[in-house]
Amino acid sequence: MSDYKLLGISGSLRQGSYNRMLLKEAVRVFGPASYAEADLNLPLYDGDLEKASGLPPAVQHLIDQIEQADAVIISSPEYNKGITGVLKNALDWISRTKSNPLVDKPVIVLSANMGRTGGESGQLMVRTCLVPHQARIIPGPLLTVAMAHDAFDDEGRLKNETTVEMLTGLTDRLKKELALG
Repeated sequence: MSDYKLLGISGSLRQGSYNRMLLKEAVRVFGPASYAEADLNLPLYDGDLEKASGLPPAVQHLIDQIEQADAVIISSPEYNKGITGVLKNALDWISRTKSNPLVDKPVIVLSANMGRTGGESGQLMVRTCLVPHQARIIPGPLLTVAMAHDAFDDEGRLKNETTVEMLTGLTDRLKKELALG
């Protein structure tokens, strides 16, 4: 199977975010695949809301997208040395479903940040938050894009060849994981 279904999840809601650019670069270097990007503009998790009306439609849509995807690519900045609120909120909502759509789902985690570490602390926290979901997290290489405001060209492509090689290596590992089934 060469045309996999990939779901991108950006930990930033901003349309022009560097993490959205990084997701698109990951899909580009992955090769032939269908791609959708999740919308994390979800209500804040509230047990009373869930009890009163179940999962909100936007949350159910996200769960359906994860279930239909062969693999998930998460790219997120770090906010104050941690996971972004929108990404953590989405993971909290996802955890409330009995289907647990991330169980055994191959996932790669990336980060792009304006700082010099590229969001490493936040990325490690994202990986930790995925553990209870039992996702098959591709372990490495740990890909962080530092100084993201200078990392992409006018077409949104990564400028640094070493970073592109690392991203290619990571997506190749994802393809191998997908081939295992």
